Amino acid sequence: MVKIDALRRLLLPCLTPKATTPAVAAPAKKRISTSLRDDIPDDMLPSRDPDLDDSNGDMNVAASRPSKTMVVGTIIGRRRGHVWFCVQHDRHSANPSLLLELSIPITHLVKEMQSGLVRLALECTRSDLNSCHLHHVPEWLLYCNGKKAGFAVRRKASGEMREMLRKMQNTTMGAGVIDDGIMYMRANYERVVGSLDSESFHLINPHGHPNQEFSLFLLRSTSSSIY
Repeated sequence: MVKIDALRRLLLPCLTPKATTPAVAAPAKKRISTSLRDDIPDDMLPSRDPDLDDSNGDMNVAASRPSKTMVVGTIIGRRRGHVWFCVQHDRHSANPSLLLELSIPITHLVKEMQSGLVRLALECTRSDLNSCHLHHVPEWLLYCNGKKAGFAVRRKASGEMREMLRKMQNTTMGAGVIDDGIMYMRANYERVVGSLDSESFHLINPHGHPNQEFSLFLLRSTSSSIY
């Protein structure tokens, strides 16, 4: 199975206590065409009226086809800590558009990456949050490769987090250790908005391989669990 070779070779040595500086920025590589429905069957996706609009203007009417944009995604965590996932539309901005704290340990995530395939699915089943924008949902159920893995919580960027993002602002793709053993892995992701209730982020393989080897899904469902 094809692995995320370039990033994994950098990330795995980070589990040893050797501090490095952020990696030098690398040019953007070939973009992979992805779709939320490529990874999750139709009957597992939540349904929603695409004409529903939020009266407070927090949500836009869903497009008839998935909307795709490029973003910068960063996995951050201490060696003995858990995973944070940060999304930025502009890597020079210290204010992320989405910041999630995941209960999964970063060492466990690295082991999953060694298999060459990682799917993180965040599911919201709370009916009182049906009209909330996905990026504003406060808490999620977390699944890793189809298995329950705890929960995820939306966070606001602290001063420490913003300072870390400033130190990485010149890094487009890379992995390393900064400040007191904090590991990071940064890459370009394709953001796919399937509907008001589904959104996903797919790591763009630096070598242009067609395999989507790391993806994170945000899914809202008012019925039973997706798994």
